[in-house]
Amino acid sequence: MVIAVVALIVIGPERLPRVARTMGHLFGRLQRYVNDVKADINREIELDELRKFKSTFEDAARGFEGTVNTTVESVQSEVSKTETELNDLTKIEDTAAAPSGTQQSAPADAASQPGEVGRDPQGGAPPPPEKTAA
Repeated sequence: MVIAVVALIVIGPERLPRVARTMGHLFGRLQRYVNDVKADINREIELDELRKFKSTFEDAARGFEGTVNTTVESVQSEVSKTETELNDLTKIEDTAAAPSGTQQSAPADAASQPGEVGRDPQGGAPPPPEKTAA
């Protein structure tokens, strides 16, 4: 109130409306400038938060990728180990069966025994008789 009375006395009643209008425009510009600066600061803060989130997410992804790679390598080594053990067992069984020689000729001997004509060499039932077309 005191400022308005002093302005009326100093500026005078003729120029006071024009000065008040100019002051209003300047005050509006000042408010817009302050709002723009606030918005810029808020955008920068949000960008900084997004960068932090991005780096956190990338770190988590790298950690997960490392865990997956470690697990895959572990599984591959176990599969390789098991495969090697199975191959070794197969070789041992093949070498143990090869010297006897009787097992390889046994199916041929069983098929040639009397009374076993038409029987399956595995010891199953004879095949059903074939039907002929009349």
